[in-house]
Amino acid sequence: MKLLEGKNALITGASKGIGRSIALKYAEQGANVAFTYLSSVEKGEALVKELEAFGVKAKGYRSDASDFKAAGELVNIMVEDFGSLDILINNAGITRDNLLLRMSEEHWDEIMNVNLKSCFNTVKAASRTLMKQKSGSIINMSSVVGVKGNPGQANYAASKAGIIGFSKSIALELGSRGIRCNVVAPGFIETEMTEVLDEKTVQGWRDAIPLKRGGQPEDIADACVFLGSDMSTYITGQVLQVDGGMLT
Repeated sequence: MKLLEGKNALITGASKGIGRSIALKYAEQGANVAFTYLSSVEKGEALVKELEAFGVKAKGYRSDASDFKAAGELVNIMVEDFGSLDILINNAGITRDNLLLRMSEEHWDEIMNVNLKSCFNTVKAASRTLMKQKSGSIINMSSVVGVKGNPGQANYAASKAGIIGFSKSIALELGSRGIRCNVVAPGFIETEMTEVLDEKTVQGWRDAIPLKRGGQPEDIADACVFLGSDMSTYITGQVLQVDGGMLT
């Protein structure tokens, strides 16, 4: 029995990295997958074919989750196309790192819009559908940086900490309607973004982690499968750190 058999999931920012891994793992576990992408059109189209190979329904939408109106339209179209929305995963996110003294207002606002406002947009848009169904699992992607902070990432850390506060509030508001809301906080995950970094730096990070390795996108995807499945029906308002013990 597949853990997500017949469930309909919407994943934002899924054309690459962690989002792509979540989409593939969800399809493998029997979920029909709707996902968004913005700039990576070719990667988005290729992902649809990969997902369909698992025998599930898959569709990519070119949509900007940080745009309030677009997010509302996206959820409506997705529910029309798939019939229901069972799992919402807010994965879209960017970084604009700099020390506070050098950080521009533009880079602060951009991070807040893409990382934090997008969660508000999609959860608000989806809440009516989920409340009618009296069920649903919302998974918002934070970061260990949102839990402990990080120099040079005041904007990113604030947005990811905001996601935690937002998600805990949503869990309290919507719990009585059978809707769960949890957070996944990845640690150092090795993706396309980390491949461009100096190997010595990366190894230094690995050595500082109790499990002595960086995480893989699949590690995050597995956590999302658990939180989206019926194995976690009594878990809400929680932050699941997937960090190899980094913050232990």
